Amino acid sequence: MPATDYEIRDDRFARLIHGNAGPDLLWSGGRWCEGPAYLAAGKYLVWSDIPNDRVMRWDECSGAVGVFEAACRNQNGHTVDREGRLIACEHRGRCVSRIEHDGTRTVLASHYDGKRFNSPNDVVVKSDGSIWFTDPSYGIDSEYEGDAAPSEIGARNVYRIGTDGTITIVCTDLVQPNGLAFSPDESLLYIADTGKTHVPDRDPLIRAYPVTGDTLGAGHDFAVCEAGLFDGFRVDTKGNLWSSAGDGVHCFTPDGTLIGKILVDEVVANVTFGGPKRNRLFICATTTLRAIYVNAQGC
Repeated sequence: MPATDYEIRDDRFARLIHGNAGPDLLWSGGRWCEGPAYLAAGKYLVWSDIPNDRVMRWDECSGAVGVFEAACRNQNGHTVDREGRLIACEHRGRCVSRIEHDGTRTVLASHYDGKRFNSPNDVVVKSDGSIWFTDPSYGIDSEYEGDAAPSEIGARNVYRIGTDGTITIVCTDLVQPNGLAFSPDESLLYIADTGKTHVPDRDPLIRAYPVTGDTLGAGHDFAVCEAGLFDGFRVDTKGNLWSSAGDGVHCFTPDGTLIGKILVDEVVANVTFGGPKRNRLFICATTTLRAIYVNAQGC
């Protein structure tokens, strides 16, 4: 195991990595790689290359990489619902959409109170089938990742789509809400705030919010990023949180202790667990897709 692959701060992290398993470079050639999602039925991974307006696909059986969708309305974050359908956050579409089993596209949410969303960024599905997503302004800030436009809503919130299609606001206290994930028992929702991109003195945070049914309680700071920004992240079955950062992937225990890092030579945007045992961590860095086997399984 090359020492340059990891930074071990606690024995608990040493037990989460394999001494003979370093990161694999699966693909390069993107501009800003984001939104990885593993589709178990097809044994493949998709991810966004946002500025190039395409979703890429990596085949687990052959290792082949191809374009899954282009143009894709500058999709960003993805997740897979309980029926194996791909849920997508669209910057240029300014909506959350779903690809049905027959390949057709369904728009799940595009407006709140008659006003268009800013640019949905990341999304998770709760066990009850509800869909939770963040809506910062990155896709309307410039022409690079969407279409430049003023915010119609005038705020940057986190939303919930109920199983009946009802859309509610669940969080309003973040400057730029970004990545999000539930704890294993869904008692907490973790949300990253990348507001430092717009408010320089804002700490780059992940906050934790207690979940009660379809609402969130008052949040508290879970972790502050010591290298760049937290963006997308995932939680394993033991409650450890694996987050993107400026120098790689940071691993936190459920109490917010940083126990180690997977070091990457590019800014990491997002991660997800996949593979047959969900013990392979796929990493979207700036221009590349990478993966590493870990001694943990994603929720």
